[in-house]
Amino acid sequence: MSREYADKKIKEALQLCNGNAARARQQIVILAQDDINLLNALVKPHIDGIVAYQVERVASGRAELESRHPNEKPSTKDQRFGMDLLRAIASSDVAVFGLEGGSTPRKRSGTSKQHIDAIHKLAASRHKKKK
Repeated sequence: MSREYADKKIKEALQLCNGNAARARQQIVILAQDDINLLNALVKPHIDGIVAYQVERVASGRAELESRHPNEKPSTKDQRFGMDLLRAIASSDVAVFGLEGGSTPRKRSGTSKQHIDAIHKLAASRHKKKK
């Protein structure tokens, strides 16, 4: 019943907002603050993840750190990490594990004439000794 109730309220909000999803989301948030049944219906499928995140946040000490520095924004280094990671995934010219020095593996080139001659000489001299 609760899922159907949430779906019904979402459809009503979409109709009220002429199909505008952003405005419908705002409407649902406002409604959920006063309607505990709607709030429960919206949160129920996600409660395990929400609780796990909050427990990990407190256990790791981030909650205490956040309470000490409430206005502190994440460092630019932390913000850059995400963008660097996305660029690395999207880029076609990325370092390969074990080759981070920028050296790419060389492709095999054809065998030189000098090398082939040397192998033939070795094989011929060995063949002559057996006879």
